[in-house]
Amino acid sequence: MVEHIVLFKWKAEASAEQVTAAIEGLRGLKALLPEIVDLTVGENFCNRNQGFTHGLVVRFEDRAGLESYGPSDAHQNVVKNLISPIRADVLAIDYEF
Repeated sequence: MVEHIVLFKWKAEASAEQVTAAIEGLRGLKALLPEIVDLTVGENFCNRNQGFTHGLVVRFEDRAGLESYGPSDAHQNVVKNLISPIRADVLAIDYEF
């Protein structure tokens, strides 16, 4: 199994509606991409967040699933149209278990 973890930091001018749209767009990927085994996304409540306010965890059967997810049209649509316009920073990590 492969775990893909992403932390998001939004621009100060990002509206609550824009953040909600980005989160909902990410949630919707599970129904669109069969390589996703599980997907969760939510708002951070830890005070050690260093400005990262939301996290995403996507699970795949293998690296091939992760590799097809990144460039997929559905994923790229969410990134380009919903995340990139409001993203200040992002941190990602992938690992096998």
